[in-house]
Amino acid sequence: MPVLEGTAYWASVKTPNTTYEPTYSVNLVVDEATAEDFKTRGFTVKPTEDGPAIIIKRKVNGPRGMIRDAPKLYDRSKNEVDCQVGNGSKVKVQFKEWETERNGQQFKGLDFMAMQIIDLVQYSGQAGDEFDSLDDELEDEL
Repeated sequence: MPVLEGTAYWASVKTPNTTYEPTYSVNLVVDEATAEDFKTRGFTVKPTEDGPAIIIKRKVNGPRGMIRDAPKLYDRSKNEVDCQVGNGSKVKVQFKEWETERNGQQFKGLDFMAMQIIDLVQYSGQAGDEFDSLDDELEDEL
């Protein structure tokens, strides 16, 4: 299976994004030549401030009630890990191209198989993460 290296944005690897249909996904910012190759083959390439991004995803729900597994997530040493991948992380993504026809219309995409983290940027998306505990200061005032 092919592997692309790039910079990850909006990665939902071990926990699916449930904003719409539950989906594991990553917007992978790649170089212009790679983006052009995918664009000419009919895949979606999204322009971003950091460069062109290829969207690689896997829907959780498959046909006839099938539930798809989460993509595998590995560290630099190929140890399986369970963490959140923050925007700007350098990664390699393994995917499988697929194509199908339904009701006379062609569909194609990139199935998100696995990700290897090269340089992790810690995810900090929780509200309040930037706050420090004020308990010590409060005790000093009393």
